[in-house]
Amino acid sequence: MKIKINGGTAREGDPALCLSCRFATIVQGVNAAQQIVRCGRVDAAITFKVTTCTEYVNRNHPSLYHMEDIAWVLRTDPKRNQIGFVRSKDLKPRDRVFFDDD
Repeated sequence: MKIKINGGTAREGDPALCLSCRFATIVQGVNAAQQIVRCGRVDAAITFKVTTCTEYVNRNHPSLYHMEDIAWVLRTDPKRNQIGFVRSKDLKPRDRVFFDDD
């Protein structure tokens, strides 16, 4: 059984968080020593292996924009006395609500 302890000591063999972060730009050369990592959130080059980051967002998870784009919205039409789902992209811009994507 594997137990993860937040804030504990990072393992030497664990991959850097930047490798799976949405905001990282990674340029890889022939070997591991030829790697440039640039963080778009802190606007800096990262020269060490990152194990914890408060700005980390997993690139394998969909963004808020993507989830809103595929979402179905429950709408009511009091004139026709109807309730039903519509795709969010089928709504008029004035009927859509947009959230800031972190």
